[in-house]
Amino acid sequence: MTPGTSLYRLFAWLSPAFPTGAFSYSHGLEAEAAAGTVHDRATLQAWIAAMLRHGGGRLDADLLRDAHRAAASGDAAAGAAVTRRGCAYRATAELALESVAQGEAFAATVDAAWRDPHPPIAGAMGPTLSRGAGEGAEGRSPEAGEGVCHAVAVGAAAAQAGASLDDALLLYLQAFAANLMSAGLRLGIVGQTDGQRILAALEPVVGAAAAASLARDPEDFGAAAFAADLAAMAHETQYTRLFRS
Repeated sequence: MTPGTSLYRLFAWLSPAFPTGAFSYSHGLEAEAAAGTVHDRATLQAWIAAMLRHGGGRLDADLLRDAHRAAASGDAAAGAAVTRRGCAYRATAELALESVAQGEAFAATVDAAWRDPHPPIAGAMGPTLSRGAGEGAEGRSPEAGEGVCHAVAVGAAAAQAGASLDDALLLYLQAFAANLMSAGLRLGIVGQTDGQRILAALEPVVGAAAAASLARDPEDFGAAAFAADLAAMAHETQYTRLFRS
């Protein structure tokens, strides 16, 4: 495939139109908005930037990086390890559901609609990938180590499509930021123009987050966004909710 073909696939896979259900998750933002902590353009921009630098965005960037490298080298054992890590490192049940349900939906759709010329994503991620673990028929959230998280699935698919790790990281983190901005828009925190101002202002933050992941030692894995984790916990018992997380 040409570089343009692989880039085309990344744009398609990380588009809001791709059926992962991303629109239904706020990553704890809804609880922050209800508490009044995030209430305007400045606070929403700061919150998303913190997620990119220290929270779920940092976790996902490193998981995508490791999954891409494992798939590109054909190392199924490394793929299985990053799959387990991606499912385990979630602070709350809703954040685990958000990550794994999107990962399962992403993998299923890529395999159904974009399978040729690359093999199924499960082959690159080792035996720990279990379809349907995102939220079973009984409605439970995934257990630690079940399924495949979204960032891992994207990383594996990007490598199989011949997409560069640099491009995959940048586009994934931009989509991560854009989805949080969209959640803020639907919560009434900002309007459409201010939402675009936020994305414009976050351009260097997204670029720096992608570059930091490439430079970071794989052992330096983790996040430190405790307020966001507490917000995600609070959201689980929030009385009125638009979002699943």
